[in-house]
Amino acid sequence: MNTSLKYTLLLMLGYVLSTAQQDAQYTQFMFNKLALNPAYAVSTDYACISGLHRSQWTGLDGAPTSQSLNARFPMLKKNVGFGMSINHDVIGPTNSWSFSGIYAYRFRINEKHSLGIGLQGTLRRYQVDWSETTTIQSGDGLVLQGEQSKIIPNVGIGLYYYTKDYYLGVSMPHILEGDLTMYDGPAGNSDFSREETHLFIMGGMVFRISDAVKLKPAFLLKYVQDTPLDLDLNASFIFFDKFWAGASYRLGGSFDSFGESIDLILQLQATNNIRVGFAYDFTLSKLKDYNNGTYEFVVDYCLNPGNERLTNPRFF
Repeated sequence: MNTSLKYTLLLMLGYVLSTAQQDAQYTQFMFNKLALNPAYAVSTDYACISGLHRSQWTGLDGAPTSQSLNARFPMLKKNVGFGMSINHDVIGPTNSWSFSGIYAYRFRINEKHSLGIGLQGTLRRYQVDWSETTTIQSGDGLVLQGEQSKIIPNVGIGLYYYTKDYYLGVSMPHILEGDLTMYDGPAGNSDFSREETHLFIMGGMVFRISDAVKLKPAFLLKYVQDTPLDLDLNASFIFFDKFWAGASYRLGGSFDSFGESIDLILQLQATNNIRVGFAYDFTLSKLKDYNNGTYEFVVDYCLNPGNERLTNPRFF
């Protein structure tokens, strides 16, 4: 890759990251809700553990990669749920680990309707490896050397309303605006670089088309102050309560593109305990000429779903 092209790609990548949301995005957000909404910890009658890996814009130097590990342990006789979420994100020279502890409580509105309220506390280790950067002017005092890291605490809240046929959630996983700078002195302040408050609104519904086929539309709206809205729209068909096939459209991208991506999603309920999924994003923005797309894998293992036939809440 020649030098001018490399600088162009880095500038494009930097523009996208600086004008978009800081939190990792997930194409299979409908199967990774605990990473976005702590109230989801009381949404099922059994404990579940899920893991996700995402490689975004493959083939582009410094492109984002993300891993997410989530576990929820409901105690529904007491209407209480606990959970944890571990997330790892790498973008260029930055490396971030976060651990969240979750507490949620369920209010039974009636036999079919429930509302979960969740709280979480998060510790984030944010690291920058300055040796992976190249300065335009040598001896610049604002460019640090070696690896720098810091621990950033935060808190979050979420609401999750659900029935056997649909759900709606609202959450802010990180409310505080943590300081991301590594500098001591005047440059080290939250105006230079900080964690932004993210608002997530999610929803989905299941429609029965026949005994063998169901349709499940879903959406995820992401909002950060002073940035454009980011919206994922998904529609999936479920065959025999076992096979999932769907597509998503992600709003965003460059000003002259038709969005950020078109995404394909495949899921399989391999056993009564295990569900696996794969997603592939086709980039629509100008970055499509410089990467090989985005792929994502997810595995969901439920510890004690019992032997009953799968029901609609499993779809959420």
